[in-house]
Amino acid sequence: MKGAYRMPINIPKSLPAIEHLKREKIFVMDDERAATQDIRPLNIAILNLMPEKEKTELQLLRLLGNTPLQVNITFLHTASYASKNTSPSHLAHFYKTFEEVKTDRFDGLIITGAPIEHLQFEDVAYWHELQEIMAWSKHYVTSTMHICWGAQAALYYHFGIQKYELPRKCSGVFEHTLTDPTIKLVRGFNDYFIAPHSRYTDVSLEELQAHPELHVLAISNEAGAFMIKSKDGKQIMLTGHLEYDADTLAEEYARDIAKGMKIDMPKHYFPNDDPTQQPLNMWRAHTHLLFSNWLNYYVYQQTPYNWVE
Repeated sequence: MKGAYRMPINIPKSLPAIEHLKREKIFVMDDERAATQDIRPLNIAILNLMPEKEKTELQLLRLLGNTPLQVNITFLHTASYASKNTSPSHLAHFYKTFEEVKTDRFDGLIITGAPIEHLQFEDVAYWHELQEIMAWSKHYVTSTMHICWGAQAALYYHFGIQKYELPRKCSGVFEHTLTDPTIKLVRGFNDYFIAPHSRYTDVSLEELQAHPELHVLAISNEAGAFMIKSKDGKQIMLTGHLEYDADTLAEEYARDIAKGMKIDMPKHYFPNDDPTQQPLNMWRAHTHLLFSNWLNYYVYQQTPYNWVE
């Protein structure tokens, strides 16, 4: 296997995120060079439901590009809802719709969050399409990682667990406790670690713990259940945002203040609880470890070399 000591993410040569990744010394390979390598790369699809898609692209590519595996990335967007914050030319150039890939098989899939928690799932414009994608993923994807609202949508669709509205937004950086450090997804994690959350809804920890198909891996006294997996490893649910940059919560807080919203300052986030001070990223190591564990144990070591019907 050529170059197996260190493999990059393979993304389109003109994707804007590529220059940011190169400056951060993330090993990036464009699609032209990847075509010359004699290896079996992992094929990962990212259903990007976030409004500012380019920011989310960079956050996720940074993590997927930091493992010894070569990863081909396919970005997906919804056909049933047109993004208002990303240019049509960016979507046309770098994204596909589910209709274009539904006969393909993927080693992994990431379904991001979306700022639509105030809606019931059935009232979301693309809920029918998302149900199709989640149904397809059970047979065409080795393992799927769901983030924040995406995690709540997966818990509802796959396991019948409904979300509920919180009295105040859960926003900040919270301490979490591992429930079972022997699980491969959290291999190498500290017994206590921190992670950002940013959401208005939650799911019942009691329902999660009582469900025979689910395993709760990390819990916060303030933010509730954080990391949940199906016992077969095909569904990974993260109710928070380990992928966030250091300043993402600050940007969200400033945005909400500018809108005139009555919003609490993110907890345990700004140094000395002073919004004028620059927050530090204290969760980066566990973020990289989580994505590395997922790609290694739940995707690479589980997926077949050649997909067959």
